[in-house]
Amino acid sequence: MLPLDPPQLITLDAVGTLFGLREAVGTVYARFAAAVGVHLDPATLDVAFFKAFQAAPPCAFPEVGASQRAEAEFKWWQGVAADTFERAGVLDQFADFERFFAPIFAYYATAEPWFLYGDVLPALKDWQGQGIALMVVSNFDSRLYGVLDALGLAPFFKQVWISSEVGAAKPDRLIFERAVASYPASQVWHIGDSWEEDVLGAQGAGLQAIWLRRDRPLLPDPPLPHTLAVPQISDLTEVQVILRKRAS
Repeated sequence: MLPLDPPQLITLDAVGTLFGLREAVGTVYARFAAAVGVHLDPATLDVAFFKAFQAAPPCAFPEVGASQRAEAEFKWWQGVAADTFERAGVLDQFADFERFFAPIFAYYATAEPWFLYGDVLPALKDWQGQGIALMVVSNFDSRLYGVLDALGLAPFFKQVWISSEVGAAKPDRLIFERAVASYPASQVWHIGDSWEEDVLGAQGAGLQAIWLRRDRPLLPDPPLPHTLAVPQISDLTEVQVILRKRAS
């Protein structure tokens, strides 16, 4: 593990870092579709979803005012879902796709689809006890506030930065720079599960990146052509070990 400067602030990604999906997106989409008479293989739909998600533009709306942001977020996710069902070859089977999609969008605003990783609360409590400020930096949308609250995470975070509000999505350095503006970049650690969005994005903003590689990642690791000169951990308790070494 590389030696790190001690942090004043730790920023964290949300999905895949703090909490994960109880069910694959394809399973959920297939269940909602079956309820309106459209039947698909969940695994096929899951593959289509991730292709659609990766092909979508960033969930960031720099030209949209606060009063229109919720609608923009909904339309963005509706576009991803429509592309998913288009790739699965069944989009034309929905008489009113917006009406179909609305309850799916609302479902992911609740705690039900998510589970908290077992290492998260102990780590957050430990960092909080050491006086380290905590923030979330995520490419989610404004539903994240309610999800963090429902999962009992909201009280730990000084601030939450989301791409749809900032107008820039990771790996754009702007979202990181906005989040850490009042801290020396050398004393900020960012932890996340995405090589491109979290590691490269944080490094581009001058932050210390730590790559979280969980046993069951939401997305497969990208092909990497060289040995990585970046700390890698499999759960957040390993960060606690680093901190204790720095304090000793």
